[in-house]
Amino acid sequence: MASSAEWVAVDWGTSNVRAWGIASDGSQTFTAASDKGMGKIARADYPAILSELVADRFAGGDIIICGMAGARQGWLEAPYLDTPANLNRLRAGAVSPAGADTRFAPRILPGVCQRQSGHEDVMRGEETQLLGLLAFQPGFEGTAILPGTHSKWVEIRDGKIIRFSSAMTGEIYEVLSEHSVLRHSFIGERTGPETEAGIADGMTAGLEQPELFTALAFRTRAAALLSGKGPDWCSGYLSGLLVGTEIGGHRDWLGRDAVPLIGSARFARLYGAALTKLGMKSVPIDAADATIAGLKLARAQ
Repeated sequence: MASSAEWVAVDWGTSNVRAWGIASDGSQTFTAASDKGMGKIARADYPAILSELVADRFAGGDIIICGMAGARQGWLEAPYLDTPANLNRLRAGAVSPAGADTRFAPRILPGVCQRQSGHEDVMRGEETQLLGLLAFQPGFEGTAILPGTHSKWVEIRDGKIIRFSSAMTGEIYEVLSEHSVLRHSFIGERTGPETEAGIADGMTAGLEQPELFTALAFRTRAAALLSGKGPDWCSGYLSGLLVGTEIGGHRDWLGRDAVPLIGSARFARLYGAALTKLGMKSVPIDAADATIAGLKLARAQ
């Protein structure tokens, strides 16, 4: 049976896809999720997967999609908006893919790119979360951090993304802990009484000497061999080191105001702790909440 949704908000990521039915008063009428993200499907699969998610819950109408469905290898490429990118014009850059159920009117929002030589960068999905940030903090100006597999540091002025920087922090942790010599120090349980101590040690090292990351990373292995550090400390140390290095390398992006951290509670805690070490405050914002708020504003544009 169809819900009372007036339209549907969709976040199509690389690994997963999530949908929310939105009523006329802005409330959520249903949620749906699938593990059929962009990285696991072919272009021809998108219409059927969308129908699987919403057909039994949604009578028909607008479906606003952000994320990797608009990538070059996704459903239909939604060309990037160039920086400085006006967040209030996301919907103007949306594209309409073919093949969907005739009851639906899907629109895929664009990502944002930075073309300056030496500073080339791209994002898809985060721009919608940043629009959501403006819903939560109207008039926000400054730097926001979106921690994750590929963290984003974004400067926003006058409702525009002025510049941004991506850091492969989460992916580097996975690669080093599973595919490098450091993996030998991660055999066994990675969470335990020494995890927090490892995080603190690594975070301090990264914040103080981000330029020495490759040398400091090897301490993970050396400390296991010479000081008897277990996999819980090693995991914490490498995690803290990566976060500290990322923030230490971007210190010139930080002002005096509290920094929005858009992501999971775990990442907000880690990044918030590092910012506290620098004497700064942060404001955690749930990534899903920011995405939904951004999709709502985009539809209203």
